[in-house]
Order: sequence, then structure tokens, then C-alpha cells
Amino acid sequence: MNKRLVSILAVVALGLLGLFGPWLFPAYVSQFSKLWLFIVLALTWDLVGGQMGYNSFGNIVFFGIGMYAAAVVQVGLYYPVAAYTAAKGGGTEFVFDAAQFYTGLAVGLPVGGVIAALVALLLGSLILGMRGHYFAIATLGLAVAAGELASGWEFIGAGSGMVTPTPPDSIDTTILFYYLSFALAAVTFGFLAWLYSTRYHLAINAIRDDEDKAEAMGHRTTRNKIIAWALSAFFLGIAGGIYGNISKFIDPIDVAFNGAEIGVWMILMAILGGMGTLWGPVIGAAVFYITKELFWTFLLGWQRVALGALIVIIVVFFPQGIVGWLKERWPEIFGPTEEEMEAADARKGS
Repeated sequence: MNKRLVSILAVVALGLLGLFGPWLFPAYVSQFSKLWLFIVLALTWDLVGGQMGYNSFGNIVFFGIGMYAAAVVQVGLYYPVAAYTAAKGGGTEFVFDAAQFYTGLAVGLPVGGVIAALVALLLGSLILGMRGHYFAIATLGLAVAAGELASGWEFIGAGSGMVTPTPPDSIDTTILFYYLSFALAAVTFGFLAWLYSTRYHLAINAIRDDEDKAEAMGHRTTRNKIIAWALSAFFLGIAGGIYGNISKFIDPIDVAFNGAEIGVWMILMAILGGMGTLWGPVIGAAVFYITKELFWTFLLGWQRVALGALIVIIVVFFPQGIVGWLKERWPEIFGPTEEEMEAADARKGS
């Protein structure tokens, strides 16, 4: 059994799980919805941190921006946003029928992704000229700054937060957001699988391996870095819009720009699964999320201690991630394909 066949079987298995998950695990549909979104978080972070070698601690900003942007569009298509947030979405004045709710999602989610990508282009042009730990430090305060700005902006509810539109009773939002989350995870995975088969993948890997050498060879490294960050932000923005609707309430610190938890988790998931690989973030997200849910269920009160111990275990025992461990143990199945070996040789030769 070769690596390509294993990948095909894994894709088919995940696809079947995604399509029939609500019938296979009816009691855990909400949890699976968030799992699919966590896979998106890990995949998008790894595009920048694993494939390009730029460890960002600020990607949660795009998640929060997409969340707020989607909610504002969903409301603003039909009602004054300021009046809605001032009323905290309550009362009978702000009612959404099925057509309005679906239209708001259809417009709001893509807008959230686009606005997040535009912000990434702007921020990238300002700070992606930095390298290594200088870039990481520069991104460290982004989530804090974004959370504080959102906490003071009355238009989106300020510190009181913002309630997402309430759908009519005729819509089963649990199933709706499950399939939206699964669809986003599938599209993100498929897009990155395609992207990693192009010359652009070689370009960002060259930045990770030796940026000075890549520049000397004529690569426009800053432009490629900005593009990667914007692509990551686009999918993160859509994920944020879905997550905000699942949560039903957007708090600027604890939900939208929660860098201390979600912002760190997306990094840990990529590390656990294996940075710089396509399947690593998927495996890492699944293992991390399931473990976290078990901690919150059976170790209530000690869950953060257990999660801290898990972080230590990840760093100490899985420095190459689960995929790296699998490649060492079963190289004939999980080792690089001929195409990947040729690409690696090409990078070394250049």
C-alpha cells in the first residue's frame, strides 16, 4: 500500500464521515461542527507557519474580523446595525425570516473572508518584511489590540458583545452549520492540496528553507509571503463567520479575538499533527479537539492543567508531529512520494 492510496482512502473516509456524521453521531453534531472548523484553523495556520516557516501568533485576528464582518452583513442587509447592537438583538423589532437568514449567511460569510484577506494584505505589507522571531513578536499583540478596539466600538456592541441573527424555528441550525463547517473544511483541504502541487508551493518552501537564497534566485519573497497570509486569512474569516453563528453571541475578547485559547490552539494542532504537511494539521486538529473535549467532560476543574500537560507532551515527545512519527516508523507507507522527493531535490539544487 503506497502513500497515494492511503491518502485517497483517508479522503474517502473523511468525506463519508462528513456526509453521514449527523446520522452516525446524532448526539455530537455540534461538537463535530467545531471539529471541522478547528481543522480549518490548523490548515490555514500551517500554510504560513509550517509551509512558509513564518510563525504567526496573530492569525486569530482574521478569525475575529470575519466573525464580526459576517454578523454585521447579516444584520445590515435588513436592519440598522447600530440600533440592533444597542438593543442587543432582543425584542420583536429585529426578526429574520428564513429567506433573510439564508441570504444573510450567503452574503455575510464570503464578505467576512474577503475583508479578513484585505486586512491581511494591509498588515502583511507592513510587517512581513520582518523575519523570524521579529515577525512572531510583531504578530503577538495583534489579537490583544484587535480585541481592545472591538471592545470600544459601539457600532458592533463594544464590550457588551453582539448577538448573531436568530433564525426562525423552521431552520435546524445545528445541521445547517454542521454542513457549512464540513463544506468549508473540505474546500480548504482541497484548495491547499491543489496549491501544494503548484510552483507556488516550492516558492514558499524555499522561503522556509533559506529566504536569502530564495531572494538571490529571483523569488519575490515578500509578495509570496503576503499572498500566503491573505489566503490563510480568507478561509479563517469564513470560519470565524460560521463560528460566530454557532456561538450565537460574539464577545470581543472571549470569542472573536481569543488569542490565549483559540489562537494558541491552532498552532498546537499544526505542531501535534506535523508542520509543513497536508495531513498533519488535519490529524492534529482531530486528536487535539477530541482530547480537549474529553478533558472538559471528565476533568472539569483540572481541564486546563491537563491541557497544559498535553502541550508539554506535544513539544517533548512529538517534535516532528504525528505524521513525522508515522514517516519514521512506516516510511514505505507514509514516506514522501517520488514527486515530493524530486521537489525536495530541486530545492536543494537551487
